[in-house]
Amino acid sequence: MPRKKKLHISSEPLLILGGFVILIWGLEVLDILVFHQSLNRYGIIPRNWVGLRGILFAPFLHGGLGHVAANTLPFLGLGLMVMAGGMKDFFWATGVSMLVGGLGVWILGASGSVHIGASGLVFGYFGFLLGRAYFERSLGTILVALVVIGLYGGLIHGLHPFQEQISWQGHLFGMLGGI
Repeated sequence: MPRKKKLHISSEPLLILGGFVILIWGLEVLDILVFHQSLNRYGIIPRNWVGLRGILFAPFLHGGLGHVAANTLPFLGLGLMVMAGGMKDFFWATGVSMLVGGLGVWILGASGSVHIGASGLVFGYFGFLLGRAYFERSLGTILVALVVIGLYGGLIHGLHPFQEQISWQGHLFGMLGGI
């Protein structure tokens, strides 16, 4: 008699996403209490060669606890949906969204500004999930895209270029990187 296959749910996605969330919250608390928001200078500084380092560091830095909170749930929700398609997809979507989003900010961001936050990744995952549905056109990816639009469709407002203190460039280019 054949053995029934047990359903195995990997803890890897939860460890990766949970670790990232713990890291960004921990860094922000340290930045507030110990560094007095001075870590934010490691964000993306447009058209400044030193500011290119921010492509790597910006997703881990935030402008306060409210900023981290605003990124946490969409990062977890969209990140889990990307991971459901495979860890390889998740790492590619993360890397390309960070690179394209960061370079877009570095090229088009306002002079003298510093861009920080994980929202470029959030928009990258959003774009990835919508792009996957468009290019694969399978029932599963289309259903996921419909759920994404239903839950996170309001993110589109973050692409509006007239909002003070919001890096629409990071949102737009993160999304393009995800696609």
